[in-house]
Amino acid sequence: MMEIVLNNTPEYLNTNKASITVSELLSIKNFSFKLLVVKINGTLVKKDNYGVATIKSGDKVQVIHLISGG
Repeated sequence: MMEIVLNNTPEYLNTNKASITVSELLSIKNFSFKLLVVKINGTLVKKDNYGVATIKSGDKVQVIHLISGG
């Protein structure tokens, strides 16, 4: 079990891994928006790095979906 803070809410992820990637988190939580901003402990993660950027227990993660309009 991994405990993180996701968008200011404690989340418990059912995993035996010491860390997961941003891509894995997005899949677990079913985030499917095209325009996402992801931060781990306040550090922006570029979309190109979602497969390699890791999240571990205790991390504060923000996933913000941008809405474009006109």
